[in-house]
Amino acid sequence: MQKAKRRGRWTPVAGEMPAAAAALIKRVLFRDDAMLVLDKPAGLPVHAGPKGGATLDALLPWLAFGKGRPPGLAHRLDRDTSGCLVLGRTKPALARLGELFAKGAVGKTYMALVQDAPGLADGRIDLPLIKRSAARGWWMEPSEQGQAAVTDIRVIARGEKVALVEARPRTGRTHQIRVHLKALGAPLLGDAIYGSDRSASRLMLHARSIEIPWLPGAVVRAEAPFPADFRAALLRHGLGTAVS
Repeated sequence: MQKAKRRGRWTPVAGEMPAAAAALIKRVLFRDDAMLVLDKPAGLPVHAGPKGGATLDALLPWLAFGKGRPPGLAHRLDRDTSGCLVLGRTKPALARLGELFAKGAVGKTYMALVQDAPGLADGRIDLPLIKRSAARGWWMEPSEQGQAAVTDIRVIARGEKVALVEARPRTGRTHQIRVHLKALGAPLLGDAIYGSDRSASRLMLHARSIEIPWLPGAVVRAEAPFPADFRAALLRHGLGTAVS
């Protein structure tokens, strides 16, 4: 989408809204003057990659909702992760959101469908992570020389050789949940990097809910419904009644 500058303010050029943008507008879970919480669909990357294709970045101008600039990403989700994604609508709001995420003040809850394993149990995973190699980009691995990474997990339900896990990351490292669960012998279904299971159509990770302490005594809360493919995977593994 083209952009035009006028009196120092960003203004979208008039034109028909793309179908992808219209679909995203229907996926807004929360909106006020400072922020948006969006239910990001799986398969939509937030930034452009070497293979090209549609990105969330390219659609943000259509989510301005009358503001003088498009919203900005306060954090990121992997391409194939669905669910709650927070955007700041103003520069001050985006800066404050960045601080809240950086210090771990934002409560994030994910649901993961994983290969079951004897070592998978409720508890806290405290395992530093480091990039595996420069050549493999964002691939991560546990290392005492890495950055601190902490994830609290709870096993919601177990099926035949699979389990539904609630994960609450206390830090925000790249691929943190994926690497931590693999370290327990329970990689996510559909994880082409850290797992071997290919029965799922995509990475079975969903950002279920988010809690943002915004004003004193007030918390912004949003919850993303399970997408159809995640529900289908739960039913296929006998876990359809595990969640509402």
